[in-house]
Amino acid sequence: MERFETYLTQHLPKISTFHPIYEEALGAMLLAGGKRFRPMLLLSVVEAYEPLLYESALPVALALEMFHTYSLIHDDLPIMDNADLRRGVQTLHKRFDEVTAILVGDALNTDAFLLIAKAPLRCDVRIELVELLAYNGGGEGMVHGQALDCYFENQPLIIDQVRQLHINKTAKLIAASLQMGAVIVCIEKQTQEALYDFGIGLGLLFQIQDDIIDETHSSQEAGKTTQNDGDKNSFVTILGLEQSIVEADSLARDLQKRFESFDMKLQTALQPLIETYLYRHE
Repeated sequence: MERFETYLTQHLPKISTFHPIYEEALGAMLLAGGKRFRPMLLLSVVEAYEPLLYESALPVALALEMFHTYSLIHDDLPIMDNADLRRGVQTLHKRFDEVTAILVGDALNTDAFLLIAKAPLRCDVRIELVELLAYNGGGEGMVHGQALDCYFENQPLIIDQVRQLHINKTAKLIAASLQMGAVIVCIEKQTQEALYDFGIGLGLLFQIQDDIIDETHSSQEAGKTTQNDGDKNSFVTILGLEQSIVEADSLARDLQKRFESFDMKLQTALQPLIETYLYRHE
């Protein structure tokens, strides 16, 4: 984590502009911190198999964090979740203004692909990384999930539809983080697919846990606006708090078994993240 944080602070966007707040706004939500879950998944896979590629993978890890941060900035906008707090600080549209928040999100999205394109990796690897991020973060992935989330506000879905919504909105980008790490170190396709499938389950668990935290924690404790999902198709809204905890426990146990099927290199590298996040709803 420390190496990634150092890299991030050294590679914040630097813009030659006479705009009074644009450059500050570009880096504001990145500097606010966060779990860094997605970049750390990618870097853990790289470190497990090819530690000499760690430095070359840092731009890709930062690209993931920039892409994720763009999604949070847009998710918090008044037209979407209308949130006041993110990562323990004011949301970007509150700190600056709505137009600035929209444009910063747009810039972070686009610049994420620029970072991957310029990463010191083979051309075929960079192309595959761009494809994975675009597929899982775009119209067939995260954006699709956001569209479902917004369109079906105040329209309760069945639980299978809720799972599908959150697989797209949250899980696919987490799964892509693992697979992108595997692509960088040229792991065979079968293991890539196993990592991706594990990531879908991990991402779904991550979302259930977020829904539980939203219900049980204050905004100050969570570092973001909570108890704001009453109109949304969250797991807690559809299943209730008690059943959501049961669902999270069951999924966590299944993921633990699947995790133990990975080779020891991968288990050792991912263990700290798995220990931190597998049962964080408890």
